[in-house]
Amino acid sequence: MAARAMTDRKPSSRPSQVITLGCRLNSYESEVMRGHADKAGLEDAVIINTCAVTAEAVRTARQTIRRAARDKPDAPIIVTGCAAQIDAQMFADMDEVTRVIGNHEKMQAETYAPLDLLGGTETIRVNDIMSITETAGHLIDGMDGRARAYVQVQNGCDHRCTFCIIPYGRGNSRSVPAGDVVNMIKNLVDKGHYEVVLTGVDLTSWGADLPGQPQLGNLVQRILKLVPGLPQLRISSIDAIEMDEALFDTMTDPRIAPFMHLSLQHGDNLILKRMKRRHSREDAIELAQRLRTLRPEIALGADIIAGFPTETESAFEKCIQLIEDCNIAFLHAFPYSPRPGTPAGRMPQLDKATIKARAAKLREAGAKALSRHLDTHVGTLCDVLVETTGRGRLSDFTPVTLEGFETAETGRPVRAQISRHDGEKLIGTAP
Repeated sequence: MAARAMTDRKPSSRPSQVITLGCRLNSYESEVMRGHADKAGLEDAVIINTCAVTAEAVRTARQTIRRAARDKPDAPIIVTGCAAQIDAQMFADMDEVTRVIGNHEKMQAETYAPLDLLGGTETIRVNDIMSITETAGHLIDGMDGRARAYVQVQNGCDHRCTFCIIPYGRGNSRSVPAGDVVNMIKNLVDKGHYEVVLTGVDLTSWGADLPGQPQLGNLVQRILKLVPGLPQLRISSIDAIEMDEALFDTMTDPRIAPFMHLSLQHGDNLILKRMKRRHSREDAIELAQRLRTLRPEIALGADIIAGFPTETESAFEKCIQLIEDCNIAFLHAFPYSPRPGTPAGRMPQLDKATIKARAAKLREAGAKALSRHLDTHVGTLCDVLVETTGRGRLSDFTPVTLEGFETAETGRPVRAQISRHDGEKLIGTAP
């Protein structure tokens, strides 16, 4: 099937559009891509940065491509990201797609030279991601109007969880040197950013490939020491078994946001083993308790998968109980979907109706847990980081609707009285 024709494209002087699907790391990388495209003079293209974590994510990517083609019929469409890396041919076979570029290629400035990217007949430009051994720090000025800036410190993953396709889209684990990370954060602080978020595919594996094998806690300590002007540092999703002692030590620092998202995935030990996770249910509960002892105001998020192959009703109920045992405030509940090429895809599967019902029950439990968390803030006076007009978040990442703050500056904190909540977010008014 031919790639989308380029000969009839109308001249334009508009900057290219970047559409981001999936994780926070993709958000960061999209900003790097946007900068490369602008500097190269790539005009009026649509670049779609895809996700592959579930079959639904891939379906969403395909829908997004078709919608972009309808909205901008004359624009070239460039597809990249994890879904494109894993199955480049599938996207190349879509009539709407002009080019498919890999996860490594998308971060290279030279990729975006218009004559090279849009010229020729080669549709797929995807390298073997497993051959990539380094991750460079990419300097960005911010996050396209976002209140917080994301900084990539790590990419790839050396673990092979049986349900996960992401290592085949991201490659093996590789780290950005600490000096590069510190310099990027200094730049962001100089630009006026209040909060910086450290991101990675397997964040707690940072440093294992660097000289001396430093750990994530060491990096966080260096950031806090060497960037004293940074008001708030946030750590994104971590593996529940990989927190090092130095990282635990930093949790008491008031500049560390009191929030942690835990990659738990399940609440039953047998299922965790079949997932090839490296922690137990007891490890997860102990971690949550330790974090709360160090930082009583901390809020915890978690990923949990419903309907993993061989999951019994009693095993699933342990997921529901784990939400309470770990006092999870923000639950990301995923219905299991088999990914081609993964060991779990070859295990005995549950029927789709059971998976759907369990995922719904998990989400219901998560909604109740969120409501309980929101209750704890009602009646308090809080600092809210303004994300956009009428909306912001607490330092523990709780969302807030702001009433009466129409002139508040995006990216700066305001003092708000929390009067109530609607089950999903707090309502804050001027004190």
